[in-house]
Amino acid sequence: MRKHFVLWLLGPATGLLALACAQLPTETATTGRVATLVAAPAEQLPDTSGYELAPPRDPNGIGKYYLGRQIAHVMGHEGADWLDRSDRREEEGTDLLLKELKLKPTDVVADIGAGTGYFSFQMARLVPKGEVLAVDIQPEMIAELNANKAKNHLANVRPVLGRPDNPNLPAAAVDLVLIVDAYHEFDYPREMGRAIRRALRPGTGRLALVEYRAEDPNVPIKQIHKMSVAQARKEMAAVGLEFVGTIETLPQQHLLLFRRS
Repeated sequence: MRKHFVLWLLGPATGLLALACAQLPTETATTGRVATLVAAPAEQLPDTSGYELAPPRDPNGIGKYYLGRQIAHVMGHEGADWLDRSDRREEEGTDLLLKELKLKPTDVVADIGAGTGYFSFQMARLVPKGEVLAVDIQPEMIAELNANKAKNHLANVRPVLGRPDNPNLPAAAVDLVLIVDAYHEFDYPREMGRAIRRALRPGTGRLALVEYRAEDPNVPIKQIHKMSVAQARKEMAAVGLEFVGTIETLPQQHLLLFRRS
């Protein structure tokens, strides 16, 4: 199963895996007028969502596009063992990533697409007076998180089962949201982006978005599982998140920082 799963995501080249994400429902807009007026048919209204349905340009995509980017298929819980592989630390530079987050002991952190908790439990030790909200939409992953929480004896990790349209985070209470190799698979990135923005503390809350570099052909990952800085900035701006900068010290990934202004 593992060999088949790796080939599905990576193809013939060796590389890394993208984390799982949610299938989120679309939002609809309604307008109010005098009751005697007849509303224009929906098909005549301009589509401002940024979504488009079209034949997939890449067979690894779902045939849905957001602001010009094709959304990738989601990784299921069947690939959970790959998240905790022994060589991940070296391949992804995970120690360096955690250092670059500059967490404070009292921070409330949300790990969206937490999977088995690879980052959640490491961050929990860096925020002993804070909390890590380990979010996943798959009940199987939540079960893994609870088992690993008991094994690691870390009371400040709280597994959270996300809803399809919302990661179920407290409003204006999160200091940092971390998404590692998962955002590009969100079926409804606009809705999730808006929910993340609402969860961040105004003025100080940050989003750390980690994605493989689309600009670098030497990164051995299928193109659909990569993102460029320009595309990430466009999508975050669309949900009201301000670009702070990029950190390019990781071996293969962008670390992009945004904040709620």
